[in-house]
Amino acid sequence: MTWIADEMTRRRMIQVSTMAGAGFFLARGGGCETEPKRTFHLCLSPQSIAEEPERVKVVQDAGVTDIWMGAFFYGHWYSHPDTLRACRDRLAKAGLRAHVVNVPLGHPGDSLGEKSGTFPLTPPERWRIAVRPDGSKYAGTSLHPPATEENAEALRRIQDIGISEVFLDDDFRLAVGPGTIGGCFCDRHREQFLKRGGYTAAKWNELLEDVSRRVLTPILRDWVEFTCDQLTESFREQQKAAPNLRLGNMVMYLGAEKAGIRLADYRDVPLRVGELMFDDNSFGKLNNKTNELFSSLFHRRFVSPELAYSETTAFPADKLSAKNMAAKLVISTISDVRNTMFMSGMTPFPLGHWEVLAPAMKKQAAEHERIAGHKPRGPFKHYWGEWSRYVSKDQPYSLFLATGIPFEVTETPAQEGWTFLSDSDAQAAAASDLRSSGTKFVIRPESGVAIDGAIPIAQDLTSLFAFKKEILPQLPEVPSVEDEKPVVCAWYPTARAVLLWNLSETKETFTVTFGSARREVEINGLDSGLLTDIG
Repeated sequence: MTWIADEMTRRRMIQVSTMAGAGFFLARGGGCETEPKRTFHLCLSPQSIAEEPERVKVVQDAGVTDIWMGAFFYGHWYSHPDTLRACRDRLAKAGLRAHVVNVPLGHPGDSLGEKSGTFPLTPPERWRIAVRPDGSKYAGTSLHPPATEENAEALRRIQDIGISEVFLDDDFRLAVGPGTIGGCFCDRHREQFLKRGGYTAAKWNELLEDVSRRVLTPILRDWVEFTCDQLTESFREQQKAAPNLRLGNMVMYLGAEKAGIRLADYRDVPLRVGELMFDDNSFGKLNNKTNELFSSLFHRRFVSPELAYSETTAFPADKLSAKNMAAKLVISTISDVRNTMFMSGMTPFPLGHWEVLAPAMKKQAAEHERIAGHKPRGPFKHYWGEWSRYVSKDQPYSLFLATGIPFEVTETPAQEGWTFLSDSDAQAAAASDLRSSGTKFVIRPESGVAIDGAIPIAQDLTSLFAFKKEILPQLPEVPSVEDEKPVVCAWYPTARAVLLWNLSETKETFTVTFGSARREVEINGLDSGLLTDIG
């Protein structure tokens, strides 16, 4: 389709093609072998595989090609290697590839969703537990001997049975959860840290104060790097233990350095990008949808699309509707995350979900094919800076993604456009640790900082739409949605395409303008639409 004049477009509504069933295969190596740009994976317990063959058939018919089984969980075998081998063989006969997920350190609380109640929720007593800055203790996400050693031995055994790919679940971190400055503050790690940095004992209290204040001081930076070194070393030791395995790292929502995750250390391995909204209550909030997309876009800075996996998760298993789970698929399309990873703890989500997911998977695969390898561009800048990664509460200024103005991801402050800063990055700018290189900073008024030239805009649609109306005349060469409705507008100029994600629960009509030309498109609630031949 080409751009057409206003009068013609007003007379004719252009329906966005579902592209369902379209060919979406990529020739590889110049031969006849083909593979899809987008693949679909599912975590299933060995018990489900053995006892529910109908489930395996349903998911395979829907388009799932790879099954991931739980194996070694924080010092305990959830599934014995012999069981894993038998399930691997069973899946292979059905034409499905089998892999393994390990839960290496343990989550604080019950994150398994395992309903039998028979499996332990904490590591064995021989493992040391973590200490918070206030001295309290919690089980999980703690890295002391023998955790690395036992995880390495488990990988050796998994390798021996012929499994070639293993993911470490997102408890492979050193923070309780998102927004927490991590590390274990026990006596052993305190002594190691002080010795490494050449600090006196008095400096420990200074560190604890900086952690409380969330100010990126030199000693706090050293602490974060100390925790990152620990986690990276553990990952490398596990890799060495099983060199024939491809080991990947699942990362939690906005997971980064303050959780011990130096993302640059995992560029060459499978990386699951972090999401957080796993039930209808959380995903149903508009700002949470844009937060999900924001986190996915951030993590994609550090990994190629072929190695990127989604966190398309429901937890508890029956608390995210099929419609909302299908909506999560769009996030991966926009971010060019090539591998969808469906997860729901150790309990599968309702079988009926696949009636909705199957056509949604086909549609997203087809739309993804058109934009794969192309980067979104636009005047609004997605930026997550050093202070956000090291000390923030993981609360991005993400709602700008819902304004219908195209955006792009930057690793450093851009040379133009408008960059929306978290409160932590705004504090960095106020402290002169973050400087503009031509972009205009947009900050939340409640950040409490004053930055020369920054634009304070409240993070709500009324304020953002008012700002959009003000700047639209400055964007004649940028496609945008003129309506004041929540929608993501991802523009891929090298593909001559625009992908719209309708963030409303209901069907909506959107008018996309580009100079004097316009198109009207109708998109179902939470669904996407691809416009091609743009420009």
